[in-house]
Amino acid sequence: DVGLLSLTETVLLSSYITKAVDLPALIDIDTGFGGPEQVKEAVRAFESIGGAGVQIEDQEFPKRCGHLPGKQVIPAKDFAKKIRAACSARKRSEFLIVARTDSRANEGMEGAIKRAHIYLDAGADMIFPEALLDKREFTEFAAAVDAPLVANMTEFGKGPQLTVAELGKAGYSIVLFPMTCFRIAMRSMEGALFELRTRGTQKRMLGRMQTREALYRLLGYSPNNAEMPKRRR
Repeated sequence: DVGLLSLTETVLLSSYITKAVDLPALIDIDTGFGGPEQVKEAVRAFESIGGAGVQIEDQEFPKRCGHLPGKQVIPAKDFAKKIRAACSARKRSEFLIVARTDSRANEGMEGAIKRAHIYLDAGADMIFPEALLDKREFTEFAAAVDAPLVANMTEFGKGPQLTVAELGKAGYSIVLFPMTCFRIAMRSMEGALFELRTRGTQKRMLGRMQTREALYRLLGYSPNNAEMPKRRR
């Protein structure tokens, strides 16, 4: 969210995921690593490692988290150039180009909806309206934009926590929970470290741990089998 990772680093990290699972991987490429030419290179790179698509946003670089104040967006016509560049670079039409707009904060719902139509005209496959404020806004946006939509259900942000069923009924095709597992894991690790620091032992935490056997079952791994586990499908 602050533009520190390069294209090369992001491709490498994403490849660890696409190699490990057969689920479709939608890759967040923030503002696209530059202008239209850089966006083309990014699309080629992420498609080559087996990504299912990319989401790109219309913020200025360096960007901010979509739920923080002070965001600035580039002109819609400039972002449309990035969308057209992304579409021209992909080899497969099935490779998704998701256009995220952060314009709700500065231009209101009317501006966000207007941008969505511009981005669709430029070739975007899906629209991702970031940081809508309530259920009414999610419903209003979906009613005004006749296209596949993405909803972000991140925690502690500007919007509500709606269910997948609610969003599906409103017209959203993909629901993101980008930080849910990470935040739960971090809270658990903080608690474990505090326990170790204060008690000097992990004995009271054993019941909350994943066992060695459970990990092996999850990975399809047998210590007595020389073959590496196959990917789970």
